[in-house]
Amino acid sequence: MKNIENCQVNTIRVLSAEAIQKAKSGHPGLPLGAAPMAYELWTNHMNHNPADPEWANRDRFVLSGGHGSMLLYSLLHLFGYGNLSMEDLKNFRQLGSLTPGHPEYGHTVGIEATTGPLGQGMAMAVGMAMAEAHLAAVFNKDGYDIVDHYTYVLGGDGCMMEGISSEAFSLAGTLGLHKLIVFYDSNNISIEGSTDIAFTEDVTKRFEAFGFQTLEVKDGNNLAEIAAAIEAAKADTTRPTMIKVNTVIGYGCPAKQGKASAHGEPLGEENVAALKEYLEWPCKEAFTVPQEVYDHFNEAAKKKAAVEDEWNVLFEKYRKEYPDMAEKWDAYYNGYDLSKLFDSEDYWKKAEKPEATRSTSGSILNEIKQLMPNLIGGSADLAPSNKTNMKDAGDFSKDNYAGTNLHFGVREQAMAAIGNGLALHGGLKAFVATFFVFSDYTKPMARLSALMNLPLTFIFTHDSIGVGEDGPTHEPVEQLAAFRSLPNFCVYRPCDRTETAAAWYRAVTSKDQPTALVLTRQNLSQMQGSSKEALKGGYILADSKKEVPDAIIIASGSEVELAVNAKAELAKDGVEVRVVSMPSMEAFEEQTAEYKESVLPKACRKRVAVEALSDFGWYRYVGLDGKVVSMTGFGASGPAASLFEKFGFTTENVVAVCKICFIKSIEKIYVKHTKNSKKSTCNSQQIIL
Repeated sequence: MKNIENCQVNTIRVLSAEAIQKAKSGHPGLPLGAAPMAYELWTNHMNHNPADPEWANRDRFVLSGGHGSMLLYSLLHLFGYGNLSMEDLKNFRQLGSLTPGHPEYGHTVGIEATTGPLGQGMAMAVGMAMAEAHLAAVFNKDGYDIVDHYTYVLGGDGCMMEGISSEAFSLAGTLGLHKLIVFYDSNNISIEGSTDIAFTEDVTKRFEAFGFQTLEVKDGNNLAEIAAAIEAAKADTTRPTMIKVNTVIGYGCPAKQGKASAHGEPLGEENVAALKEYLEWPCKEAFTVPQEVYDHFNEAAKKKAAVEDEWNVLFEKYRKEYPDMAEKWDAYYNGYDLSKLFDSEDYWKKAEKPEATRSTSGSILNEIKQLMPNLIGGSADLAPSNKTNMKDAGDFSKDNYAGTNLHFGVREQAMAAIGNGLALHGGLKAFVATFFVFSDYTKPMARLSALMNLPLTFIFTHDSIGVGEDGPTHEPVEQLAAFRSLPNFCVYRPCDRTETAAAWYRAVTSKDQPTALVLTRQNLSQMQGSSKEALKGGYILADSKKEVPDAIIIASGSEVELAVNAKAELAKDGVEVRVVSMPSMEAFEEQTAEYKESVLPKACRKRVAVEALSDFGWYRYVGLDGKVVSMTGFGASGPAASLFEKFGFTTENVVAVCKICFIKSIEKIYVKHTKNSKKSTCNSQQIIL
């Protein structure tokens, strides 16, 4: 190692250790051990421009082991990203700082993805590599490789233990994503001690089985060895590469290196001093960097800027020779104008007959695809059921990266992470799909979608006990409540084609929020009164004759028809009911107080909500005086119609529950209910008291 290089690497180490020590919180082990590979990559191999962090053709770097964030912050500071200052490093992990405990996309300039939950960065990197491959296939011409960059991801033993990594890398190998390079920081240490207590497989052989080129750097401090491995990785044009880099966790701290205690706690003042002595660090004062080090990083940054300058020249030539493609490029990256959809009568038209909203969604998806060519996505092996296949769009594969139909295999969590990676890359509008009950597998990545403000679309079909014969394992109950609980996440459960069109419009026009479309397996009637007002989340679908209704029934999805039918029955008894369709609580809460009052007036406290899922969240709309017809347990196996009757999702039961709001004697309701039914279906899951 050359002296200046040695000093630059050790700068990363010392700054990381000092910031963690000052914060009295953090993870020094990874930065101390992985500093050489990060330095070598960022300085000598990775194309990036600190002066233009959003350059479209930059190489991407994802720190999957996000607990090692000080490694990344040290690099960003030294290269001059976003003017990340020494003061920012001193404020590591402090409230409001630009150096939070784990990297946060959109918060700190130069961060490509929010990471921390182990393995998830690995899968998002696969999505970025897929985006690069697709865009290259769409835009590159002979002599004009305007999309030509690598995706690098760094993680350790913990990332490799997580199942999401195997899911994602299995797909990456199948797809031959040769511009994906994975750095495996192998130090054989976890929080609890040696990885041998729970992790003994040969990771290299696992990656070979995935279809990766595998390389090994025996000495993680040897820059020349690291450099050779990176160049060998780039030389393979048919396979992604995994580089196993053998490191020592907490390297340079004599009392802690190679030990579990180096992982997730500050070194301690004495050990920081010992680290500096071991590394022969020249600066006595904390948070001090030799000017020579800054100068060398500045020179490296200038060279990086020159690479972008060359690309800009190439792109201008491309724009002149291929103006149509350049115009297409601008639309991909700046977004398509979809206002014509909002003004189109055809887009909002109703279906001619009852139709499952999953089928409706499939038709609308193919309509939108014509206006948005950069729409890309697919399903976790359920496209025929999710109705997510885009006609004449081709299948994305090793032999056809231009295809926009993605096949994720049975890998729901990796699918959602890859969707995030596609969205993070830029230039594409992505969606992912599975059955709603399997949304549980996607939840960790949906949470990150929301945290990163990514407009990823989730298509969840088979939305309730309407799944029927597949039984309770496949019938979602609590999932809708879970997704509604996510901050910055919009859920739509439409009742017909018009509301499905609203859900899709919301999804594809969103710029900073993920959207989930929760759709039925079974056919639904087209509801008279449904309209583009569904974009407001909740609206009056069928009003009462009274200015202030006697009661309000609120419903979503398949239960809206029940609400309308119950309104008709109650009218026979002189009860005037307003039916409110509530496809999206989140969109409704965005509306003004005046609008919400116009839909759900405070003067009407007699309210009933109907939804064939958990009641969690509905009481903010029905209040203490209201009732909810919902699921209070799991479903069962049987025809959908039988299940809806068994669990009380019938007009008769909704009417009975509504009357509870007027008649205090439950006995009277029960008697009337049983008189009208040869076989009573009145049970605890039907009338929620």
